[in-house]
Amino acid sequence: MVREQVCEHSSLQPNTSDSVGGQDEANTRSAAWTFRSVVGRIVAIGIVSLGAAGSVACTQQGPSFPPPGPPEVEVVTVSAQSLADEPEFIGQAESSRPVEIRSQVTGILKDLFFQEGRDVKKGAPLYRIDPLPFEAAYSSGKAKVAQAEARLVQAKQNLARVKPLLLEQAVSQKDVDDGIAEDLAAKAALQAAKADLIKAKFDFDNTLITAPSSGMIERSRIYEGRLVSAQTDLLNVIHRIDPMYVIVSMPETYLLNRRRELAEKKVESPDIYKLKAAITFADGSQYPQEGTLDLFDVGLRTETGSRNGRFVFPNPDRVLLPGQFVKVRVKGYTKPAAILVPQRAVQQGPKGSMVFVVGPDDKVEIRPVQASSWQGNQWLIDEGLHAGERIIVEGMHKIAPGAPVKPVQANRDPASEMSAKRISPSKTEGAQ
Repeated sequence: MVREQVCEHSSLQPNTSDSVGGQDEANTRSAAWTFRSVVGRIVAIGIVSLGAAGSVACTQQGPSFPPPGPPEVEVVTVSAQSLADEPEFIGQAESSRPVEIRSQVTGILKDLFFQEGRDVKKGAPLYRIDPLPFEAAYSSGKAKVAQAEARLVQAKQNLARVKPLLLEQAVSQKDVDDGIAEDLAAKAALQAAKADLIKAKFDFDNTLITAPSSGMIERSRIYEGRLVSAQTDLLNVIHRIDPMYVIVSMPETYLLNRRRELAEKKVESPDIYKLKAAITFADGSQYPQEGTLDLFDVGLRTETGSRNGRFVFPNPDRVLLPGQFVKVRVKGYTKPAAILVPQRAVQQGPKGSMVFVVGPDDKVEIRPVQASSWQGNQWLIDEGLHAGERIIVEGMHKIAPGAPVKPVQANRDPASEMSAKRISPSKTEGAQ
């Protein structure tokens, strides 16, 4: 077609044998027709190329694919199980029998008989107050008793003489009455002298201060040469450290929540004084001995709004020390129908914790939950889930609320399986 057009254009060219004016006109026309011919060729080539490209594209088009199906997600089926509920608190160790050493008498401290920070036995000498003035008072008291005894003997003899003379009317009734009064006064004086002697002996004996119980003794507060005031100045403290007490302070919110859980049968508990406790030290190590609840205070402490519990721990190796802070895990409570879910399944939303639940129609639902405690890498769900429901643990970036998904049961890591051992709360709430 292009060739025909070129030929046609060639046939229309003017004859070269015309005049000069005709020659110029013919040249002009020939140039115009030549330009048009080139443009025509370019257009024709473009049309052909587009047609060829279109045919190639049509021949290379692949088969059509069906639209993608629902996204695949991993799910875990929720189940209820019985778990040990073991709340944790901060406790402080203290001696089971701290004994303060004070002097019973006032005097100058003369001697110390012990080594500070060591063990002492009951009855071992600890301090001695200068005994000289107390020894003198004791000796004086014994003399006064002897004097009172002599006066009593004399009074009895006088009374014995005047009584028979009264029958013979050799003495008056007044003489007999005076003899009786003198005898009674001598008896009273003897009793007073004996009482003073007891006090003098007590003071003299207490110039030597002995250990009232066995234990470890602290450093001395007072040393030789200082005046010690009776029953005022603290000399020392002896601690009995086997067994040891650990005092746990339980907040009022914990007490109220635990009482509610027990009433609603969400938590089961043994007798309160059968509760046990385990200790964790500051470095994370565990104390090998278990303790038993020994005392639960009657009321709350007004300054802290908490109730104290006292646990008794054996301490044969003296690992626990007075004043030491430890973490106490109370053992004995159980949750009969607890629900645990992997931590990765619990997300944080604007209104708190939530999980994605796959319904019976395989559609996604956002479910708010109350996740209060953790165990290993699983959350304890208090509210929001029921046994048998399926929750998404993997593939959450593929889902949308209300959209269908393809649930696949997730393979649980054996190391993360919880076998109903214990629950470590993230909040210390609750008590008996």
